[in-house]
Amino acid sequence: MVVRLEPGTAAVHQPGVDLPGPGERQLPSTDDHQWVRLDYPYPDAAADLNRWLPLVKWLLAIPHYIVLFFLDIAAFFVVIAAWFAILFTGRYPRGMFSFVEGVFRWHNRVVGYALTLVTDRYPPFRLAP
Repeated sequence: MVVRLEPGTAAVHQPGVDLPGPGERQLPSTDDHQWVRLDYPYPDAAADLNRWLPLVKWLLAIPHYIVLFFLDIAAFFVVIAAWFAILFTGRYPRGMFSFVEGVFRWHNRVVGYALTLVTDRYPPFRLAP
């Protein structure tokens, strides 16, 4: 996709143009270069998953929901503080990033266990992978 960049005008898509010319630049694709990827392996339901466990998985995940409730509140405030840190320093502090990423990882493990039912492995109570 090529976008024409001219002062005072909006970006206009030019279909059929392969190489950028003067006053044009090619915008990078964001599909292949993401920092965070979410990948659930597709389970073999007959071999990997217990047939009756989905009836109680939501119940077994309640302790996770309680802890994640408070972690989500903390992550909300950490994201706000990180916004100010990024605004003034231009960098996302590593500790804040690791905390928010850990909360997201934990949340995704619990969702994969209790809601999307892609695993029977009980998620650990930790922020690390």
